[in-house]
Amino acid sequence: MLVGLDQLPRLSALRKRLADSKLAVLTHTPAVDGQGRQTLEVLRSLELQPSVVFSPEHGLDGLAQAEEPVGQDDADAGGAPLVSLYGTSKESLRPRDEDWGDAGMLLIDLVDVGSRYYTYVWTALLCARAAAERGVHTVVLDRPNPIGGDPALLEGRPQDPELCSFVGLEPTPIRHGMTVGELVAYFLNQEDRPLGPDGVLSVVPTRGWERYRTASAHGRPFVPPSPNMPTEQTALVYPGGCLLEGTNLSEGRGTTTPFQSVGAPYLSAGALAQALGEVPGAWVRPHRFRPSFGKHQGEVCNGVMLHVTDPARFRPVETYLRLIAAARALAPEAFALLDRPYEFETEHCAFDLLTGTPEARAALLAGASGEELAALVCPVDEEWKLRVETAEELLQEIRA
Repeated sequence: MLVGLDQLPRLSALRKRLADSKLAVLTHTPAVDGQGRQTLEVLRSLELQPSVVFSPEHGLDGLAQAEEPVGQDDADAGGAPLVSLYGTSKESLRPRDEDWGDAGMLLIDLVDVGSRYYTYVWTALLCARAAAERGVHTVVLDRPNPIGGDPALLEGRPQDPELCSFVGLEPTPIRHGMTVGELVAYFLNQEDRPLGPDGVLSVVPTRGWERYRTASAHGRPFVPPSPNMPTEQTALVYPGGCLLEGTNLSEGRGTTTPFQSVGAPYLSAGALAQALGEVPGAWVRPHRFRPSFGKHQGEVCNGVMLHVTDPARFRPVETYLRLIAAARALAPEAFALLDRPYEFETEHCAFDLLTGTPEARAALLAGASGEELAALVCPVDEEWKLRVETAEELLQEIRA
């Protein structure tokens, strides 16, 4: 399998086009080639020197925690100006006019994990839109979706339009089954922007990626793309595990198993495991943990830990909705939803932004079962499945 970055040294026409333009680059250090070389290192080896480097949430080196403003990113960008695209306001999420300088091309290489809430794809889309407005062509060096692109495994209906946010700028399934290049191409195409080498966007697709397989079949190490995404197991549970961010349950931040570890001081580990019951495609076991930071920092949390054994059978969104409903049923007075601003949003609560519908929150607080919540949140219409099935065709049409 060859990701876009692996192919760049062999694409002489694209390299010449990049060399003939001042080059802006959106990337981070987890984006590596088959030899473990980071994007900026590969560019230097090809004598391509960026005029500006943009970094996404967590910063170029991935040092910042979730929702932590990066401000001035002090990582080594090889001498190029480094601009963080994750600050203290929505305005900080896209490049300012003065950030571009005289860049004539934008190169994007980001590692995504296949969940709508993961912000990197939205940074890519905002940058590509900003570039198009300036007449700057964007090239995406694409990478596979590490949790697979099987249309049958999509989960989480696209969110209501008023609930679009930085954990989903456009209505998109929670587990969307697409790559960064596919999603950016789809949304720019929906905006009737011309695509292809002569348009606003071209893509170098991954060669040899089988959509029905996950990261363990890629034949290369899983490089953590953010501080709390250490393993493929984390990525597999994340489409459901991130829903915990909208509650006062610990999602395991501050432990070595974020999103797999779930609990709170007010729960019983055994009772929660029993209430959740069997989960297709995963082990569930009672678990106690003490987060070193995040929710319930320094307190012992009682809950469960999930281990995915069969990704093809595991349904993360449904599973974690069942888990949340079970936790509330066991401790209705202690359980609560997050009531602070979340990802720059103040008008809508985090749980609504994450599930994509206020109906799930209302049902949960009224005592709905996990199955009832899943019926509200999980179904994905056939149109989205068709988009995933045809995504590769679009990329072949707009190859860089």
